[in-house]
Amino acid sequence: LNAEYMGADEVGAASTTGHGESIMRVVLARHALYLVEQGMTCQQAALEALKYMKRKVSGAGGIILVDRLGNVAHAFTTERMVWAAICGGSLSTGIDHTKK
Repeated sequence: LNAEYMGADEVGAASTTGHGESIMRVVLARHALYLVEQGMTCQQAALEALKYMKRKVSGAGGIILVDRLGNVAHAFTTERMVWAAICGGSLSTGIDHTKK
Protein backbone atom coordinates (compact mmCIF):
# COMPACT_ATOMS: atom_id res chain seq x y z
CA LEU A 1 0.00 0.00 0.00
CA ASN A 2 1.39 3.39 -0.94
CA ALA A 3 0.29 6.96 -1.34
CA GLU A 4 1.79 9.51 -3.69
CA TYR A 5 0.99 13.22 -3.75
CA MET A 6 1.81 15.76 -6.41
CA GLY A 7 0.82 19.37 -6.86
CA ALA A 8 1.49 21.96 -9.54
CA ASP A 9 -0.16 25.37 -9.13
CA GLU A 10 -0.72 25.85 -12.86
CA VAL A 11 -2.23 22.38 -13.37
CA GLY A 12 -3.75 20.93 -10.19
CA ALA A 13 -3.08 18.25 -7.60
CA ALA A 14 -3.28 14.48 -7.36
CA SER A 15 -3.28 11.87 -4.63
CA THR A 16 -2.81 8.17 -5.34
CA THR A 17 -3.06 4.93 -3.41
CA GLY A 18 -2.80 1.24 -4.19
CA HIS A 19 0.08 -0.98 -5.26
CA GLY A 20 2.92 1.27 -4.15
CA GLU A 21 5.71 -0.12 -6.28
CA SER A 22 3.60 0.12 -9.44
CA ILE A 23 2.50 3.67 -8.60
CA MET A 24 6.07 4.79 -8.04
CA ARG A 25 7.41 3.04 -11.14
CA VAL A 26 5.07 4.99 -13.43
CA VAL A 27 4.96 8.16 -11.26
CA LEU A 28 1.18 7.94 -11.46
CA ALA A 29 0.26 11.31 -9.94
CA ARG A 30 2.65 13.20 -12.21
CA HIS A 31 1.48 11.25 -15.25
CA ALA A 32 -2.16 12.11 -14.52
CA LEU A 33 -1.33 15.80 -14.04
CA TYR A 34 0.62 15.77 -17.31
CA LEU A 35 -2.51 14.47 -19.06
CA VAL A 36 -4.57 17.30 -17.52
CA GLU A 37 -1.88 19.75 -18.62
CA GLN A 38 -2.24 18.37 -22.17
CA GLY A 39 -5.98 19.11 -22.20
CA MET A 40 -7.75 16.09 -20.73
CA THR A 41 -10.45 16.54 -18.11
CA CYS A 42 -9.63 15.27 -14.63
CA GLN A 43 -11.85 12.22 -15.14
CA GLN A 44 -10.29 11.39 -18.51
CA ALA A 45 -6.80 11.82 -17.08
CA ALA A 46 -7.52 9.67 -14.02
CA LEU A 47 -8.86 6.81 -16.13
CA GLU A 48 -6.08 7.07 -18.71
CA ALA A 49 -3.33 7.20 -16.08
CA LEU A 50 -4.67 4.03 -14.45
CA LYS A 51 -4.84 2.30 -17.84
CA TYR A 52 -1.24 3.36 -18.45
CA MET A 53 -0.13 1.85 -15.13
CA LYS A 54 -1.97 -1.40 -15.86
CA ARG A 55 -0.41 -1.60 -19.32
CA LYS A 56 3.14 -0.75 -18.22
CA VAL A 57 3.50 -2.63 -14.92
CA SER A 58 0.23 -4.55 -14.35
CA GLY A 59 -0.45 -2.40 -11.28
CA ALA A 60 -3.73 -1.44 -9.66
CA GLY A 61 -4.64 1.59 -7.61
CA GLY A 62 -6.69 4.72 -7.34
CA ILE A 63 -6.33 8.42 -7.87
CA ILE A 64 -8.09 11.62 -6.89
CA LEU A 65 -7.42 14.61 -9.15
CA VAL A 66 -8.27 18.30 -8.73
CA ASP A 67 -7.52 20.70 -11.55
CA ARG A 68 -6.54 24.36 -11.09
CA LEU A 69 -10.20 25.37 -11.49
CA GLY A 70 -11.34 23.08 -8.68
CA ASN A 71 -12.87 20.31 -10.81
CA VAL A 72 -12.56 16.99 -8.95
CA ALA A 73 -12.43 13.43 -10.27
CA HIS A 74 -11.58 10.02 -8.91
CA ALA A 75 -10.99 6.60 -10.44
CA PHE A 76 -9.69 3.26 -9.22
CA THR A 77 -8.88 -0.19 -10.52
CA THR A 78 -8.85 -1.85 -7.11
CA GLU A 79 -11.99 -3.47 -5.70
CA ARG A 80 -12.60 -0.49 -3.43
CA MET A 81 -11.20 2.94 -2.64
CA VAL A 82 -12.55 5.27 0.00
CA TRP A 83 -12.95 8.79 -1.36
CA ALA A 84 -14.65 12.04 -0.48
CA ALA A 85 -15.00 15.44 -2.13
CA ILE A 86 -16.86 18.67 -1.56
CA CYS A 87 -17.96 20.32 -4.79
CA GLY A 88 -20.27 23.30 -4.88
CA GLY A 89 -20.90 22.96 -1.16
CA SER A 90 -22.11 19.37 -1.52
CA LEU A 91 -20.32 16.40 0.05
CA SER A 92 -19.90 13.25 -2.05
CA THR A 93 -18.38 10.05 -0.70
CA GLY A 94 -17.90 6.48 -1.81
CA ILE A 95 -16.03 3.26 -1.34
CA ASP A 96 -16.89 1.00 -4.28
CA HIS A 97 -17.65 1.21 -7.99
CA THR A 98 -21.41 1.70 -7.58
CA LYS A 99 -21.20 5.42 -6.74
CA LYS A 100 -19.32 7.84 -8.97
